[in-house]
Amino acid sequence: MRHHERTAFLKFFIIYFLSVAILILVAGFFYFSQTRDYFLKVEEFSLIEYARHIKMGEGTKEFSEDYAQSFVTSDKHIDITNFTSSESEFIKFIPMQRNAFYMKVVKSTKDFDEKLWSLKEKVIVIQLLLLLFFAYLSYRLAKSALKPLQDSIATLDKFSKDLIHDLNTPVTSIKLNMKLLEKVPELKNNNAVGRLNKSVHAISELHDSLTTLLQEETFQMQTLNLCEIVEDVALTQKQIYPRTEFKIECSNFKVKLNHNAIKQILQNIISNACKYNRVDGYVKIYKKNGSLYIEDGGDGIKDPSKIFDRSYSDENGSGIGLDIVKRLAAAMNIQVKIEKKEVGTIFILTMS
Repeated sequence: MRHHERTAFLKFFIIYFLSVAILILVAGFFYFSQTRDYFLKVEEFSLIEYARHIKMGEGTKEFSEDYAQSFVTSDKHIDITNFTSSESEFIKFIPMQRNAFYMKVVKSTKDFDEKLWSLKEKVIVIQLLLLLFFAYLSYRLAKSALKPLQDSIATLDKFSKDLIHDLNTPVTSIKLNMKLLEKVPELKNNNAVGRLNKSVHAISELHDSLTTLLQEETFQMQTLNLCEIVEDVALTQKQIYPRTEFKIECSNFKVKLNHNAIKQILQNIISNACKYNRVDGYVKIYKKNGSLYIEDGGDGIKDPSKIFDRSYSDENGSGIGLDIVKRLAAAMNIQVKIEKKEVGTIFILTMS
């Protein structure tokens, strides 16, 4: 399952399951509260019934030994609805015929506590079973909801792979013929040929980016020295942008990534840093606090928050290249952050 498919699956699963889980927990809480209140009413009624048997002289053999009574007086009127409980017993005052004379009936809370504990166990077990059932149901529904998306993506990927494969031959032919043109002495310093060379390189980079992106599902991760890849990419860019100064401060940065994907990320970012730089500008690449910084001396980006949107562009535009950077980085759990300076821009790649 690809990164975006996994994200869609988790969002559907979490939202549906959490919604049902909240309903189950709330329903369980109200059921427990209402049943507990019912148990308390039963206990209060049993105290009243016990007192009635005593007042009517009917005997209390049918009641357990948990009941007891005593007679008390009180200067204050005790409301008939009184019913209290302590840690170990329930208490009910029953008014007698004479004023200020009450029968105090008490009962141990032992049976009530046992019933309440049994109720808690019952509610918890039922809730857990319901949560497990709806977790499975959420999983199945999320998989079913994702199936049309996966089918559409598979169809689009097949078309894209076929298209990129067919483009491979003409792109390679253009690059080879471009190299032949560069060897012609009369065209060595020709501006038109220089512009054409950069355009060919841009097409080649886009072709490589799309090829790498379509391999996302089968990424093989391995331990790499990121600085060596930086040097390799910078060397290529130096040949295309000879007037740009490269400052590389990176010697040993071991990370576990896919080689082609991280190389393409660096290729796109560094290429943009050169392409939208100032004349005789610079590109500085360095390691700091476990992150790789790519800094340029260009005019900066107008709106860094939109830089990865495929539809976003300006005179320092990003194009499709940075949209691919975002997707490749997400596939390898790389956090990409952009800082805008007074002069230039900094891309920060943080490996998880």
